Amino acid sequence: MEKLVYVLWNRDGATGADLRRALLGPVAKALREGGAVRIALNVSDEDVAYALSSRLTHLDPPPAGLCSFWLDCADDRDACEGALAEVSGRLAGYLVVESEPLLNTTHVAPPGERTPGTNLVALIERPERMTWDAWIHHWHGHHKRVALETQCTYAYVRNVVVRRLSEDAPPWAGIVEEGFPAEAVSDPMQWYCADGDPETLKANLGRMLDSCRAFLDLDRVESHPMSEYRLDR
Repeated sequence: MEKLVYVLWNRDGATGADLRRALLGPVAKALREGGAVRIALNVSDEDVAYALSSRLTHLDPPPAGLCSFWLDCADDRDACEGALAEVSGRLAGYLVVESEPLLNTTHVAPPGERTPGTNLVALIERPERMTWDAWIHHWHGHHKRVALETQCTYAYVRNVVVRRLSEDAPPWAGIVEEGFPAEAVSDPMQWYCADGDPETLKANLGRMLDSCRAFLDLDRVESHPMSEYRLDR
């Protein structure tokens, strides 16, 4: 089995709700018919409008969604990719290796329903100053510990890009999904597990920023709040 991830942009004039309806309806059906399993959808829709102030983007227009699924063989993706292309203004596909440092056991929903909370989808590049091995070592070692110790996440999914599946796909080397309680997205005290203590907030925020700066060029990071829908468990 291989995991595929597609970053999606909306068609001109379409809304996040339009994309969500298409993904949960005809696209999900086509993905299953194309052999996809463990389908997960993320959409920038009205349910995360409150969190858009936390979005980091340098793209115009910004991505509007994310679709991931598993196939027996990525070579056989044409039907699935075609279904996504029909409802997207643009898509960028990636073959990835997935790991889940933090499994979601607290904010769960029945298949096809919205996961409580907000997913922050980060699209990251490897800086030229770092070798691949050094980059992975920091991200999967030091940064994982810092992220889990300083943030109130309930889910953490890492996707390391093996290769791009779309010719014009941006050169992202990693795609990250982190689940946060909805109220934490606009409250740094909750986000950084500070429990009302300004010194703890300062310390945790500082640790997180230092770790991010060590393996990322922050001015090239894309981070988007989205609603998550898992169609399969």
